[in-house]
Amino acid sequence: MPVNYQDLYTRIKAIGAGTRERRKKKEDAQTQARELFAYFNSKLNELRSRADTARSVDTNIRCAYPLDEDIASSYPLPASPKEATVIAADGSQIVPDRHAALQYYVINVGVIAMQVGSGSAPEVTAHTELRMLDEFEDTFFSDSQVALQRDVAERKKLLEAAQKYTGTVIALTEGQLELWGAVDNDNSRDFEKSLQDYIDALRDMEKQRVIASGYVDKPGANWVVRLLEVAMIPQDELPNLKKYHPFLGVTDRWLFSRILGKHERSAIFKLQAKSAEKYTGSISIHFFYINVGDEKKPKIARVDVPLWVVNNKEAVNNLHGVLIEQAKIMGNEPFPYLLHRAHEIAVVTHKDKDEIDQMLAIEIRNNGGEVGEKSGKQSAKDLRGRTRM
Repeated sequence: MPVNYQDLYTRIKAIGAGTRERRKKKEDAQTQARELFAYFNSKLNELRSRADTARSVDTNIRCAYPLDEDIASSYPLPASPKEATVIAADGSQIVPDRHAALQYYVINVGVIAMQVGSGSAPEVTAHTELRMLDEFEDTFFSDSQVALQRDVAERKKLLEAAQKYTGTVIALTEGQLELWGAVDNDNSRDFEKSLQDYIDALRDMEKQRVIASGYVDKPGANWVVRLLEVAMIPQDELPNLKKYHPFLGVTDRWLFSRILGKHERSAIFKLQAKSAEKYTGSISIHFFYINVGDEKKPKIARVDVPLWVVNNKEAVNNLHGVLIEQAKIMGNEPFPYLLHRAHEIAVVTHKDKDEIDQMLAIEIRNNGGEVGEKSGKQSAKDLRGRTRM
């Protein structure tokens, strides 16, 4: 049957009726959050003390942790390096499908390197890994497990590419710097090994002085806003910290869109989180916000960096300058150009999957093997003329 539009219409009308009330509630919270942000601007010791207290109450809390810059400060666009190599990597995957005839996964990583000021064309490579799942192994790779391996592969390929260049090398990946998946039960057996491989790659980047970063477009995490909530919670409410969210609806993106002018960056914060504690010493995870738009149409992104980059102001400035120059290439929809290109290189299409299916089936049959069969559900979905998702 088609979608029941009457049910949808009734619900949409109800959502619309509550719009004004929700907007007023959100604006009140935004006003209070911004006032608190200004109040605590230079009260860094107090903020750190309250963040420490919050961690003692809830070890899983994720929030910003101030360093030595006023939290509402902003920093103008520095000069871009005249000579540097910018390398971007992105990955995509084909995940195993239990309804398909063949059980395998593919990880494809696209890498593009551009030497700023050289006039040379960017160097483009793609690295593709295929693994056929062994029918004699009692295992099945979930989507999240494949994504975990993709993230590690991206960082390793960046490291390999960086070894070809000298001078200032800036490495970009899309998404957070922290390897995610620690709380995913599907990943629990593989996560520790993948994490160690990932951390080793980050430490090797430090040894080679590669400026490592993770670019988060339209970030959803509100670590600075959470810090403000931590800062204002009454002492007698601390046992209820997990449920204390007076600034729901207020985002870091909104907050910094009111602070950062055209192409400015924010103060740098440390990420306080239990999962981030595995990134120790010089690779501990830090972040700042950056406005790749302008005053009229701010576009706030988050940039994750390890501590060793934070401690090198020239590295921070080079990264800041390169990200803005890259974003400007994309015009009215600013986003780092090389990350866009890396995605184009890495993307795996439905046509690619069909061709891999055919190649595998032919090779298996040519060697006396048997190809499994699709599930009835998949066969029905593949019928010509079927358009439903």
